[in-house]
Formats: sequence, C-alpha cells, structure tokens
Amino acid sequence: MVINEANLDIIATRRSQYPENGRPEFLLVGRSNVGKSSFINAILSRKNLAHTSAHPGKTKTLNFYGVNDQFYLIDVPGYGYAAVDKKTQSKFGMMIEEYLEKRDTLKRVFLLIDFRMKPTEDDMLMYNFLKYYNLPVTVIATKADKVSGSKKEKCLKDILVTLDLVVGDDLIVFSSQTKLGVKDVHKKIEDLINS
Repeated sequence: MVINEANLDIIATRRSQYPENGRPEFLLVGRSNVGKSSFINAILSRKNLAHTSAHPGKTKTLNFYGVNDQFYLIDVPGYGYAAVDKKTQSKFGMMIEEYLEKRDTLKRVFLLIDFRMKPTEDDMLMYNFLKYYNLPVTVIATKADKVSGSKKEKCLKDILVTLDLVVGDDLIVFSSQTKLGVKDVHKKIEDLINS
C-alpha cells in the first residue's frame, strides 16, 4: 500500500458529525500511552500527523484521518488514564459506544496493547466490549522493539492466553520505531477494503 495522502479530515463528538461518504473505516482503541499516535504516523508514513504527547489522555474526540481518499483511520480517546475524571471517562465511553452501535462502514477494530506487559483489566474489558458488538478485532502489540529476543515468546503467549482471541481475530506484533508489522497492517486494510 502506498500512502499518497493522509489528513485529519473530521473531528467529531457525535454521530451527526461523522462522514457520510461510505468509505471503509478502521477504529483504533487502546490505553492512553500505548502508542496510538505513533502507530498512526508509522502506518501512514508521516512524522507528525497524529501528535504524540508527553502527557497521555490528550485525545478527547473521534479523529477521522482520511487516507488516499479511500478509507478512514479513527483515533478515539485512550482508556485507563487515572488523571481523567470519572465524568469525562463516562463521556468518552458513551461517545465510543454511539459510534460502535450503528456504523456499517466499520471494517475492523485495531486494539493496541503494550507488547511488554500482560494485558490489563481495561484491555480485557475493551476486548470483551468489542466482542459484545460482534466486531472483528486485530490486536496490535506495540513497542515490540523494547522486548529482547528471549522474552518475545513469553510476551506473545501472555497476550494470547489473557485475551483468548475468538476465531477470526488476529494479532500483529508492531514497532513504530523499526516499522515491524507496518506491512502486515497495510495488507490487512487492503484485504478488507477489497473484500
């Protein structure tokens, strides 16, 4: 996949603001500081399209990144960040739920999990939440460059055993630094657009 064009097209907080052109959509979910912005920049071959922040929890909207006039990557607020108050967390939850309930153009959810650690309770809740809506999920195990060779197998097993992926869901080991997994994500998106 060659990325010719990528822009932040729409910033939304409610359904009436979503794009209506019928393009396929790919949703990115994950804990705050799991590396969603770095993931977006890596797969779109951009340096600063999505802004990485030293302070997690910055995203407060649904951000629709238009790619090649062909599909959207959608970044949503991260979960599990203690500094965000309960009321705000609840608002984020409702915003994401409203999106998930009736979005026929959603092709896949990319659930980003830190490869270095066992999935958290929040990660498991998110995976089960997505399964409640019967949404197909690809788990993206981020920050793989920070795991040494001998520990990789254990980290992989921890994720697979903890989440217990259903048939049809899969996992891509990923690093925005080394670009490991970028081609796999591109192929996944291409296959789903063309299916």
